[in-house]
Amino acid sequence: MSLASSSGGLCRRSPCLRSGSDREDVGDLYSSSSRRGSIRMISSTTSRGDSSFRRSSGGGGSLILDSGGGSHGGVGGQGKFPPGDGGGGGGDDGEAPQESDEFGPLLRFEEVMAVLGEKGRTLPLDMWEAAEAVGIRKLLLENYLNLQAMRWPLGPLIELFPWFRNRMLADPQFLFKVGTEICIDSCCATFAEVQKRGKDFWSEFELYVADLLVGVVVDIALVSMLAPYARIGKVSASKGFLAGAARVCGALPSSVFEAERPGCKFSKAQRLGAFFYKGVLYGSVGFTCGLIGQGIANMIMTVKRSVKKSEEDVPVPPLVKSAALWGVFLAVSSNTRYQIVNALEQVVESSHLARRVPPVAMAFTVGLRFANNIYGGMQFVDWAKWSGVQ
Repeated sequence: MSLASSSGGLCRRSPCLRSGSDREDVGDLYSSSSRRGSIRMISSTTSRGDSSFRRSSGGGGSLILDSGGGSHGGVGGQGKFPPGDGGGGGGDDGEAPQESDEFGPLLRFEEVMAVLGEKGRTLPLDMWEAAEAVGIRKLLLENYLNLQAMRWPLGPLIELFPWFRNRMLADPQFLFKVGTEICIDSCCATFAEVQKRGKDFWSEFELYVADLLVGVVVDIALVSMLAPYARIGKVSASKGFLAGAARVCGALPSSVFEAERPGCKFSKAQRLGAFFYKGVLYGSVGFTCGLIGQGIANMIMTVKRSVKKSEEDVPVPPLVKSAALWGVFLAVSSNTRYQIVNALEQVVESSHLARRVPPVAMAFTVGLRFANNIYGGMQFVDWAKWSGVQ
């Protein structure tokens, strides 16, 4: 979003995407789901041979379904977990009945195939491997099939993009939160653009559209980066610096305040590392989108002024400096604010009232994100003026 509309636009966010099989963080909302009938993660482990089926969370954690090779989850994919963790094999026998009640029975591969045959559906490769190795809990399978059966375009998106599927499995309200963020941000940006451009709004409409489109992309990225997700598949056993770094990053919590569970605990160092890691991701998104958004705006401004000049024309904002400001702002301000936003959402969603009356959590999300957008917009204006960009 260009600096011309910085009092409203993309100036307030923070997120992490981890794709199921490769654990790659692309960018997360850390918001958790703990509702009746949804995939609520309760820490537990069911092992069979050298494979494990782990779920962790209860309002904001991850669902882990690893299979194969004696390398399942944990730090570095070696089946080792942070201090105080339950480890990668086994789990608490006392939790087995609770897990069975919560997620239904563990379906064997033959039973999974029977359900798929009855409904005429198929599973993606990573879920197929997990079903073959350790089976799949009945509720997880039913939730995936329900997601797969959703109307276009959601159904095809679930099948095509594992990162989207995994977030919908972990948090059924993920799409609602993305939509809320886009709607609030777009409305705030539009209001700011109309106020700032005044009578020139329609003559500069293309600048507004460019800002809006870049803002939508940033909203999706920022929310997704902190979102809880279902980890399905086995961790890569590749060697080398990059592979090792990817495993370390994949072992970090999705956000600083991700809830600890007996099967998935994080050390203080990991939580601190998650804050800086997300900051780097946020900063990268901010700088890249700043280059694109401000570059488009600057190009349009230059072309217009080559045709018709006016004494009221404001100077063209510096491209690299503007992009750098976006990067720093998202890495520091947005990252901090959105970590807090997701933590507060987790607290409310796991409350007894929200479980009984889900609209309470939805209303809280709307109000909280609206306040965050307003505050972030005002803060960005101050940063822009302080840096000399505006």
